[in-house]
Amino acid sequence: QVQLVESGGGLVQAGGSLKLSCAASGRTFRSYAMGWFRQAPGKDREFVAAIKQSGSTYYADSVKGRFTISRDNTNNTVYLQMNSQKPEDTAVYYCAATRTVVVGRPPVYEYWGQGTQVTVSS
Repeated sequence: QVQLVESGGGLVQAGGSLKLSCAASGRTFRSYAMGWFRQAPGKDREFVAAIKQSGSTYYADSVKGRFTISRDNTNNTVYLQMNSQKPEDTAVYYCAATRTVVVGRPPVYEYWGQGTQVTVSS
């Protein structure tokens, strides 16, 4: 079982940057694909970014060129560097993990963190 704890959220002005961290428990972090999702008030949860076990990354169109997902397998941590922040980025950000990834299909994430609030002011 994997436990995920997000941190790094907060208040930032438009154009600023924040870096989120997701600390994972367990001995098999390297075997999990990791993802970041977000949910704004009144909206559905949406995909933000993902990183496979191999290190391959994927991004939602809305964050391409601004956000970067990375992982540190030694410290069981996944990061989301968010630059050029926009008010539209305001949401609760969730970290997720899954062991199974099938090529050509979106993964079904088995484990989720509690989320961290990101607020971008204009």
